[in-house]
Amino acid sequence: MSCCHRLQLRLRTALYLFAAFAVVLPARAANEIIPNAADLALLQQRAAQAKPSEQSYLYTELVHGLTQQAAAQIAADDTDKATATIRQIDQVTPLIQRNLAHDSKRLKDAELLLQDTTYRLGQILHRLNGDDRSTVQDTLKHLNHLNDELLKQVFTH
Repeated sequence: MSCCHRLQLRLRTALYLFAAFAVVLPARAANEIIPNAADLALLQQRAAQAKPSEQSYLYTELVHGLTQQAAAQIAADDTDKATATIRQIDQVTPLIQRNLAHDSKRLKDAELLLQDTTYRLGQILHRLNGDDRSTVQDTLKHLNHLNDELLKQVFTH
């Protein structure tokens, strides 16, 4: 079995395991505190000033918080704000990717958080239609690509 084939097999196995845990996430989501705009701005500032080895995880936390905020905005029937928040997620995603190679300590934590984020965005996607839906699809596509890269990093460390 080639090395590439084994890596693909490991990636698939990890994805199946995370999908199984995705059933538990909605129950946990009911007890969470949704971060407000000030908390998210503070987290973004912290991430921007952090060491390169910490930035990927902090930006992943920011994307997760923004996703929580977008879900709350959709629940409040404010799709315009939710769409703006999702566009902000799309702007932060490259910042996670930029420092991915420098962050070896919290890769697994970042990957788990990103799994939760993509799951939530998938839920948001089902609640929207039209142009808003395509915005979420694009963001989800970028996050899935980033998640694949994160998984590769996790399995190489």
